[in-house]
Parts: sequence; C-alpha cells; structure tokens
Amino acid sequence: MSARPYIGRFAPSPTGPLHAGSLVAALASWLDARAHGGLWLVRIEDVDTPRCVPGADRFILQQLATCGLVPDAPPVWQSQRGPLYQQALDQLVHQGLAYGCACTRSDIAQANAALGRVKPRHGDLVYPGTCRPDQGGLRGRAPRAWRLAVPTGEAGRIRWQDRRLGEQWQQLDEAVGDFVVRRADGLWAYQLAVVVDDAAQGVTHVVRGEDLADNTPRQRYLQDCLGVPAPVYLHTPLVMGANGEKLSKQNGAEALDLGDPLQALQRAGETLAIAATAHTVGAWLTQALAAWRKGAPLSSGITKFPEQG
Repeated sequence: MSARPYIGRFAPSPTGPLHAGSLVAALASWLDARAHGGLWLVRIEDVDTPRCVPGADRFILQQLATCGLVPDAPPVWQSQRGPLYQQALDQLVHQGLAYGCACTRSDIAQANAALGRVKPRHGDLVYPGTCRPDQGGLRGRAPRAWRLAVPTGEAGRIRWQDRRLGEQWQQLDEAVGDFVVRRADGLWAYQLAVVVDDAAQGVTHVVRGEDLADNTPRQRYLQDCLGVPAPVYLHTPLVMGANGEKLSKQNGAEALDLGDPLQALQRAGETLAIAATAHTVGAWLTQALAAWRKGAPLSSGITKFPEQG
C-alpha cells in the first residue's frame, strides 16, 4: 500500500499577529512540506471566537506572505466549518462515546478537592467523571457541555511516535480524564475541530511547536474514535522569552517586526539549527530548504528527511 501524498499545514489562531515562536512553527511546517514535495495549507483556527482579534487573520496571512510562505490552496476558517464538527459529535454520541455534562468549573473543582486533587500550575484538573452514564449521568440536570469518555488501563495509554521527540505516551484517563468536545458556551472545542479539519483536509503530517505535544494523545484518541487516519507528528523546539517562559501571545510576546523579513527568518532558522546566509528572502528559503533536506535540524533532535509516515 503506497503512502498518502504529503499534505502539511500551519494553523494559527488569530488572537493577535504572529510572533517569533509562531514563525518558527510556520517555517518548519513549510520547509517540511517542500522537502517532501507536498502541499502546504494554512488554516485559521478561529473556533474560540471570543479570543479572536478582528483583522488578525488577514494580518497573519500578510505576515506569512512577506516571509515568502504562501499556501498552496486558499486558507480555510474554522468558524465556517460548524456542520462538520456537529456531524463528528453526532457520530460520537451515536457510538456511545460522547455524553452530556452538566458540571460547572466549580463543581469540578469541588469534586477534585474531595478526592484530594489540586490544580497543577500548568494544566487543568482531571474531570472526575461525575456525569458519565455509568456513574449516574446527568441526574435530571440539563447538559452544558459534551465530553468524550476515555478508557482506563492499557486502553487509556495512548502511544505515538514523534519525529523529533521519539516515542511518547500518556495515560489519558489519569492525565486528562473525559475531555470536552463541545463547550458549555456552545463553541466547539479545539481538540475536536483540529481532528475533524485535519481529516477533512487530508493532512498527513503535522509540524507544530513542542508546547502542543500534550494535545497529541487526545487527538490520537479522537482519530481512533472517528475512524480517521492519524497524521505523522513533529514538534519543533520552542522560542523562550527572557523570563524563561515559552514565548506566546498570552505571555505578551511582541508581534514580528517584518520591516526586515530576512532577519526574522534568520532568527527562526537559528531555532531550527539552520544557518542559511543568503541576502534575499527567496534565496534564503532555498538555502534553508536544502539544509532541511540534508538534516541540518538534527542538532535540534529532528530526524532526517525525506521520510513518509
């Protein structure tokens, strides 16, 4: 059976302009697609509409174009894809895998406190399963959100192979518990939207920042539940701020200064162990692609290319 044609993607959230960290992910995904002779798509992940900044989506597309990173097909917006997500939720409910949940954040916190659990500094409380059908269900309350039931034991140990990080696993029931696929405010959860969109767009390879690696177990489990192919994953090194924290919009990362796009690309390349020296954007990207193909990112732990999943 032949491998599927390579399709990669960059999927920014329009909560503000691209910053240095997001350019690293965009560049890496573009280089990997080009190294495989594949397609590179851009998807605007605006499913969390309250956090989106008006006009940020178009500005991000302009930033990418300024850096010579132009998608091979028109971008898609998650906010326009609700029927696809509803179809997936209906399938999960029909399979007996998703259920309505009436719990508030306070309910979940109180239930965890009773079990002696505290919220980790980075992360959320594990859902205790209060509304699971096998634990009494809604008990006459109206559902607020919809959750995906996760298995326990060996079935709940989700394993995957990351091209940079190597073999990975997570005990999903202990680390996350039953997770939300549709939020109490009616918005679609990130995990469901990403899995549905990757499948619908035929994405075969996902290249993104290492901060998103802990999302992979939930997405792999959802892929199995929905019966869709799993992409091959590569999680890139993070750009760290002066305070030692991951550079992000939430941490006040500044927008990319693209008065000199070549300099921005050079800095992104340094994070990926790419030392291209050309003096124009187009020539620099050509050099960076050659370095990527030869395995220049190996010092960042990224495996050689080309490689098919």
